[in-house]
Order: sequence, then C-alpha cells, then structure tokens
Amino acid sequence: MIGLMTTIRTVIARQRAALIAALLVLPAVAAPAQEAPPAATDVPAATDTAAPDAPATGEDVPAVPAATDAAEPAVPDAEAAIPDLAPPVRNETLPHDLSPLGMFLAADWVVKAVMIGLAFASLVTWTIFVAKGLEIAFAKRRARAHVRRLERAPDLAGAIGDERAARRWRGPVAALAKSAEAERLRSAGLADDGVKERVSVALSRIESRGARSINRGTGILATIGSTAPFVGLFGTVWGIMNSFIGISEANTTNLAVVAPGIAEALLATAIGLVAAIPAVIIYNVFARSIAGYRAILSDGSAVVLQHLSRELDQGRSGARRAGRLAEAAE
Repeated sequence: MIGLMTTIRTVIARQRAALIAALLVLPAVAAPAQEAPPAATDVPAATDTAAPDAPATGEDVPAVPAATDAAEPAVPDAEAAIPDLAPPVRNETLPHDLSPLGMFLAADWVVKAVMIGLAFASLVTWTIFVAKGLEIAFAKRRARAHVRRLERAPDLAGAIGDERAARRWRGPVAALAKSAEAERLRSAGLADDGVKERVSVALSRIESRGARSINRGTGILATIGSTAPFVGLFGTVWGIMNSFIGISEANTTNLAVVAPGIAEALLATAIGLVAAIPAVIIYNVFARSIAGYRAILSDGSAVVLQHLSRELDQGRSGARRAGRLAEAAE
C-alpha cells in the first residue's frame, strides 16, 4: 500500500513538471497555437497508461518530449492563419497601357481622327517654319545686297549695267531699278513731276507684289494657331461624353473605369495645344521678319527715287545750259 502511494506521488510530480515545461514552450508559438491546452489535458491519459509501467525505484521519466508532442499539432494552425499575399487579379476590361501611344490606340475613332488631324497640322507647321524661314532669310540677304549695289552706283543705268548684267540681276530691288529707268526713258521730254508720280506708283506696286510673294503660306499658320485648340477641345468633349456613357452602362462610379476614357480625351486637347502654340509663335516671328523685308524694299525704293530725281535734275540743268549756250552763240 505504501509503495502504491509513493508511485502515485511520483507520477503527480512528473505531471506537474510536464505542465510547467509546456507552459514555457507555448509562448514561443503563434497566437493560433493557444488552442494547445486541450492537447495538454490529454496528458493524464498518457500517465494512466504509463503509471503501471513506472518503476518504483523513482527513475526519471522525460517530461519535455511529452509536452512538445502535445504542442506540435498547433503549428499547422498557425501556418494556416497566415494571410494570402498573392497580388490581386487585374480587371481585363481596363486598359493596361496608359502611355500616350496606348491611350491613342484605345481611344474612340472620333478622338483618333482628331488626334491624327492635329498631328498633321503640327507637321505642316514645322514644314512651313523650315521652308519659309529659309526663304525669308535668303530674300532679306539678297535685298540688302541689291540695295548696297544701288547705293554704290552713280545712277540707275550704272546700277543696272549692260544688257547681259541686267538679265542676271533679278529680284524685287532689281525690278524697282529697272522699272524706274524704263519709265524715265519712255517719259523723255515730259514734265518731271509726272515722271516721278508714275515711277512712285510703279515702285509701290512692285513692293506690294514682293511682300505678297514672301507672305505666301503664313496664313496657314494663323489658321492652325486659332483653330487647333478648339479642334482638340472637340475631341475632349467627345471622349468625356463616351466616358459618361460607359459609366451608365457599367452602373458604377469607380474612378478606375472613368479615368482611362477621360485621359484619352484630355490627350486630344494636349495635342491641340502642341499644334497651336508653335504655330502662333512661328507666325509672329514670320510677321516681324516680313515687316523687316518690306522695310528693305522701301529703302530700295527710296534709293531708286533719289537716283531718278538726281538724273531728272541733271537733265534739266543740262538743257538749260545748252539753251544758254545757244543763246550766247546767236
């Protein structure tokens, strides 16, 4: 009887040690592992089977492995509690590429037509800028050279030269000198005031013709600069209208559904501004350059009138001198 009591006390002491060890191991497991205490309550069943086999001599029974075995079933529960971190599935109905090219390809056909038209207008603008810029620069340089030729010449005939040189000398300034000289020769013996008036009219017409020639093509820049923003705005309004139609069809106000269509619509306005702003700037630059070119032609007209007036005065003075000589001879 005494031996049996001793054995029971030994088993109870070992069970207490096992419970203490289990309490020390459980805090290291995840929160869901707190369901392990029911497994620890099964220990007495193990002790019931182990009690008859326990030696009476008081040999130590390993307690920690028993607690570990009781806590192991809780680990899979902790792993199962970890949330799934897989990336969310993208909605295939939304556009994947929001770059300018991607938005252009995904836009409505009306918005595409507006964008293509504005891109073509921008191409025309830069083509005119290159071609007309070179033309104006060459015309101004040639006009300055011809004006210097008139200023260095003693008279109109000297500036024009012989027949071969006259054929090679071309341009608005050359036309001014040739027209004045031709009118002077045709009006020989007529009143000087009438000659000057006719020459002035001819020179003004030549100036106007030269200005119209150099100004050709710049009106397209004014048209593009004034209409491109409104064309782009039309594409924007059309795209936003389609976006609202999509909202009503999708029965949702989610921004992810509305934003791509609005972005495509705003791209049309951006392209319109890209076409209009350079066109306006280039038109203003050309307007100032053409005004400078007309000023050079006006300088050439002034030099031609100076030569004409001098030659008429010299002819009148020569006629008077010849008359006095004739009178003296009589």
